[in-house]
Amino acid sequence: MHKIVLRMVHAGIVTEPARAPDPALRALSQRLETLALERLGRALAVRHVDAGSCNGCELEIHALGNPYYNLEGLGMKFVASPRHADLLLVTGPVSRNMEQALLRTYAAVPEPKLVVAVGDCGCTGGIFGESYASRGRVSNVLPVDVAVPGCPPQPAAILQAILTAVTSARRSSPASP
Repeated sequence: MHKIVLRMVHAGIVTEPARAPDPALRALSQRLETLALERLGRALAVRHVDAGSCNGCELEIHALGNPYYNLEGLGMKFVASPRHADLLLVTGPVSRNMEQALLRTYAAVPEPKLVVAVGDCGCTGGIFGESYASRGRVSNVLPVDVAVPGCPPQPAAILQAILTAVTSARRSSPASP
């Protein structure tokens, strides 16, 4: 044990330096935070629904919570109940077994309802398409505000789509100037 400690002290810190933050991501983050606070007066609450995906998109959505993207620091949070949500983030083609659950989730979200379809499967049905087991893309079941293509899309693209949804809802809401 003594030899290991001496080797650690002698070697010092051997990690690489942290990457500098991406200026484009920082600008996107600031715009999203400003719009969420302006529109809602609080954090943007997001409810994620997996309607039958392969979990590739979920990995990218989970990456939004890491320190690099810092979702919570942007004034966004994931919520467990659709009754607390401002935006639905839907991944995957809508399977027949998930269709009713997705419709109930959508019905529970208070107005104004925002829906973002994530990934190629959510946007077009992907390789699954429409069949006896799948309703296909999310827009076949719900009205979609923004679609994020990609298999899977990058976290920055998901953030941009959320910003686009909040911006377009702000323009179309009756209370906005």
